[in-house]
Amino acid sequence: MALTVPSPRAPLGRPLAQWYERELGWAVEAGPPVRLLTGLRFDVLDLPAPAGAALLGRYGSTGPVALVGRRTRFLVAAGSAEELPGLLDWLEWGGVGLDLTAVGADGRITAPLPPGWSVPPGRDGSRETAVWLRPPEPGCEVEATLPAFTGFAGPKGGGGGGGTPDLVRLVDAAATECHRARLFPTKSVTGSALAPQRADAKRSGKAGTQPFAFS
Repeated sequence: MALTVPSPRAPLGRPLAQWYERELGWAVEAGPPVRLLTGLRFDVLDLPAPAGAALLGRYGSTGPVALVGRRTRFLVAAGSAEELPGLLDWLEWGGVGLDLTAVGADGRITAPLPPGWSVPPGRDGSRETAVWLRPPEPGCEVEATLPAFTGFAGPKGGGGGGGTPDLVRLVDAAATECHRARLFPTKSVTGSALAPQRADAKRSGKAGTQPFAFS
């Protein structure tokens, strides 16, 4: 009986890694899957998708933001991961279960598909496909767009350039939304509500410019 050999999938890893290296100048780990190295040009604030959706609704400018499964990842200035525990304590969120973490030095995150790229065969509709909600801009130094720690001016202090909140304000708002999502899970973003945003992000990379729809 003849064996049927499946057709090989179109390679994605190498072109994807090259896009990040050439277009953005970011360090990558070829994989598979392709991963972005954190702690060099940026760190990552990682929180549940419902809290991330609410945070996007609060701030029209945040720097790049990705969605991976049920997690939202906000790129923040390198070194921010080390500041997170102290910031949460100072903001009186220490000891509260928030499901809010950070990825910093020696960390890695799955590389989202660049704007306009098609989802590879066999992964269409996958909830684990990483996509950009607010994509980075080729030719733009990402560091200038990221929330950064500028001192303990308080959550109502000045934000970053171009309307981007500083790290203190972003963390305080993220903690608030994480806590709210745990208290009121019925207000969370459902898979069906996320689907249109994922589709838009895969097509244009601009889905994150609008707030998510809630169930």
